[in-house]
Amino acid sequence: MNITLRQLKVFEAVARHLNYTRAAEELFLSQPAVSMQIKQLEETLGQALFEQMGKKIFLTDAGKEVYRYSLAIASQLKEMEMVLEEMNGLHAGKLTLAVASTANYFVPTLLGMFIQRHKGVTVDIDVTNRENLLKALVANTTDFAIMGQPPDGLELEAHLFLENPLVVIAPPDHPLAREQQIPLRKLHQETFIERERGSGTRLARERFFAAHGAESFGETMEMSSNEAIKQAVQAGLGLGVLSLHTLELELILKRLVVLDVENFPIMRHWFIIHRQGKRFSAVAEAFKQFVLTESQSLLTVPSAETAA
Repeated sequence: MNITLRQLKVFEAVARHLNYTRAAEELFLSQPAVSMQIKQLEETLGQALFEQMGKKIFLTDAGKEVYRYSLAIASQLKEMEMVLEEMNGLHAGKLTLAVASTANYFVPTLLGMFIQRHKGVTVDIDVTNRENLLKALVANTTDFAIMGQPPDGLELEAHLFLENPLVVIAPPDHPLAREQQIPLRKLHQETFIERERGSGTRLARERFFAAHGAESFGETMEMSSNEAIKQAVQAGLGLGVLSLHTLELELILKRLVVLDVENFPIMRHWFIIHRQGKRFSAVAEAFKQFVLTESQSLLTVPSAETAA
């Protein structure tokens, strides 16, 4: 059986995206080149790996088996690469991170300081939502994920390294902006600008309100990013619940204020997460220790009190 690593790499990308176009964009190939690699692999194996239903493609049973093996082979190759990197110490090597979009407000600062100490290190960072972070962890395609609440039921190790306060934000001219200890019931008729369903911030807000008997409130609007939420709140479209880490500039410029709502902030935490039993390169191990031992002294959280 004459299967090439290139064919497996192309197949893995198509199987992960279930989309030839996205796989081609990721691999910097043309779509016909991707299709040709898949066709040659199927001919070599004597099995169809994908089936098309309407405009969507799905893995066949044979495709699911090949996908499982392709992930295992990729993991072995990466482990070999890490062993060789260890021989070079911390003067070379690659670090792969998957980062929650909210954490990206401070992760570049950490990376900048880490790379200053280890100048030969390169970083591949994917800033994405919670769903894709979990997929990356399950598929073992990242060294670490940096995110909020760790998921249950997966074979992962999570290490807390930084506080993540969630606060209620409003435009400076909002009627509640100068009130103190605002009862939650006063927010029932307010419109809230929310992240998409499944986001860590939204889940935390929903759990908090439910725990305090405030499940229902006014209308909601969904936005796909923290920046969009901040712009919508500045424009007077509603209130928002966001991490203080995302608000430094807006609070300094007094474009937004933090409302003094009872039982707020919601105190969450940031975690660095990886698969159980994962074997780290020297670079990855050094980054993990750097985050756990130095992040609190290197990062500051904007002050809600001075910004109000």
